[in-house]
Amino acid sequence: MKFNLLNSIDSPNDLRLVHTEDLKKLAKELRDYIIHVVATKEGHLGASLGVIELSIALHYVYDTPNDLLIWDVGHQAYAHKLLTGRRDQFHTNRQLHGLSGFPNRNESIYDAFGVGHSSTSISAALGMAIASKLEGNVDRQHIAVIGDASIASGMAFEGLNHAGVTDANLLVILNDNAIGIDPSIGSLKQYLTQVKKGTQKQDNIFEALNFNYSGPIDGHNLPLLISELKRLKSIKGPKFLHVITTKGKGLKQAEENQVTYHAPGKFNAKTGELHPKSAVEQAPKFQDVFGHTIVELAKKNKKIIGITPAMPTGSSLKYMMRDIPERAFDVGIAEQHAVTFAAGLATQGFIPFCNIYSTFLQRAYDQVIHDVALQKLAVIFCLDRSGLVGEDGSTHHGVFDIAYLRCIPNLVIFAPRNEIELRNIMFTAQLGIGTPIAIRYPRGRGTLLDCKQPFSEIPIGTSVCLKTGTDLAVLSIGTIAKNVTEAINLIPNNKNIAHYDMRFIKPLDEGLLHKICSSFSKIITVEDGCSNGGFGSAVLEFISKNNYSNNIHIIGVPDQFIKHGTIEELQKSVGLDVNGLVNQIHEIN
Repeated sequence: MKFNLLNSIDSPNDLRLVHTEDLKKLAKELRDYIIHVVATKEGHLGASLGVIELSIALHYVYDTPNDLLIWDVGHQAYAHKLLTGRRDQFHTNRQLHGLSGFPNRNESIYDAFGVGHSSTSISAALGMAIASKLEGNVDRQHIAVIGDASIASGMAFEGLNHAGVTDANLLVILNDNAIGIDPSIGSLKQYLTQVKKGTQKQDNIFEALNFNYSGPIDGHNLPLLISELKRLKSIKGPKFLHVITTKGKGLKQAEENQVTYHAPGKFNAKTGELHPKSAVEQAPKFQDVFGHTIVELAKKNKKIIGITPAMPTGSSLKYMMRDIPERAFDVGIAEQHAVTFAAGLATQGFIPFCNIYSTFLQRAYDQVIHDVALQKLAVIFCLDRSGLVGEDGSTHHGVFDIAYLRCIPNLVIFAPRNEIELRNIMFTAQLGIGTPIAIRYPRGRGTLLDCKQPFSEIPIGTSVCLKTGTDLAVLSIGTIAKNVTEAINLIPNNKNIAHYDMRFIKPLDEGLLHKICSSFSKIITVEDGCSNGGFGSAVLEFISKNNYSNNIHIIGVPDQFIKHGTIEELQKSVGLDVNGLVNQIHEIN
């Protein structure tokens, strides 16, 4: 496959030397290159295919990196990376020691702002625009490209609201493709659809916010994009360009099945067909255990409600949305709203399961405290993607949840060891425990082929002994117990090593801890969360409070942001893999 034009571009300066009539050919090469690499290396596909022409036009018209370009929802930015000197490294995208899957300030001067979560671009670009104004740099341009449904987030409107009363040199480009990871929802989507069809009769919402509005225009028409961007450069103050694109543009399957081809895994680059799944029976994904279990419970308990902020496929709430649509809600990219919406339902006696990725719950921390825990409302938080999540890297690892939730009064925190435990704690929580509860579980598959066993209630604050011992007690939380068990089994003469699955981070099984502290001279805690302020810290606090003098060692994620790689590679890098645990346990033993 030849990439003659693309291979001649090592920076946007090279791009600007390309004749305009050749840009269409460059767009095809970019699409083919992204498809070729992602087909074998995996990654996000549809979003970047949809903004090829826009990426070319932006770097063609604007003087990047002097002009500041900020991408919202960073998985749109693959073409941007290829045009800004990272073509030859692109095959390392999302791999250990390779390129980040998202814009990253440490990676390139062309990445003006690091993005992994959504809806941050307008606020960041406005801050940069105000900074340029204060420094007297009146010619610098500031462009925020917001797309994949992130315009509907509250933070995006906070940024628009502020920008509209400034004279900042800011251009907001709405990449309107009517879909995020799943199809967009809500009245704003309906409004934008009407704008595109020319049937919207109300005042333009963006003009009402004091933006100079242009569009909608075809986001795949390069000459039109270039012409419009050049025109907008001369207009002062906040501007808004509405661009219509097709997610997955240029690959038939990606256009027709946008949800699957958002991040399709490996596929045939020539035909676009996905590689067939393994015929070997595999344990279910934790997200699917959640998804099927909530349907099973909701069919018996009419008070159960399912809620997710824009992740029905990723969280598998899609099953409840299919089977019981009147009680399953995708609220869009709006984590704060999701939590307080759940709180409102709880005040009326409903049982809301608020299903949010661990890293995204961070965005609703105030609501967890004030709107749920302070009022002791029985919201059930199901935190998908807890722990190290792999190739999405530092913006997506769910390693902080134990630490940031553990300090909140009235909140129970549970980590299931396996799929059966996840089912049982969901069953227990919907029976009513009198407080909110956070249930954290990892990305990926479990270990049990047949986890759909009859439900069993789990007493709050109880643990399980997995192995008896005499001198060293290893206390683990959640699915990391599997690695711990394998590690202990590899240690010769391990009869003195006991292993406990503590299950509850809060409340701790204090009765068991008293026995452990009285019986074992050495204690090791193991968690797939941050070691500062996490489960191990909770055990240390218990030991200090009760004046025990045990030798305790905490194993967890160190006090640093962990980059991207496979989960296995990242566990190895922080000593949470089996061999790493063998070495640490053996040394302490």
